[in-house]
Amino acid sequence: MTDAAANFEGLLREALAPVEPPEDLVLRLESALTSITEMAVDELEAWELSAMRDPRNWVRPAAAALVGVSAGTALVVLRVRSRHRARKQQSSNLLELAERTFQDIAEEARRILPDR
Repeated sequence: MTDAAANFEGLLREALAPVEPPEDLVLRLESALTSITEMAVDELEAWELSAMRDPRNWVRPAAAALVGVSAGTALVVLRVRSRHRARKQQSSNLLELAERTFQDIAEEARRILPDR
């Protein structure tokens, strides 16, 4: 039984070993999120306000808004998280770190949301 348990533990260690993500994963994810956000914005811009009368026409704009907000939020989080270590080193205390993080979030949100 101990050989089976040791073998099982070895298999578990091998299966649960940390895996390093590909180097370009962040760039690919950021590109995909940017593309999704832009497509959602385009869909909302193409939607006509006169179609609001018929509730059957509400699904596409509602879905586009939901997808756009989700992708935009994920993009902001991804970009802010990637600069967290630098902000942490520049900050002298927790309050300053929180302030820098909120400033970075606002800056990224403004960068994603064009002047509309």
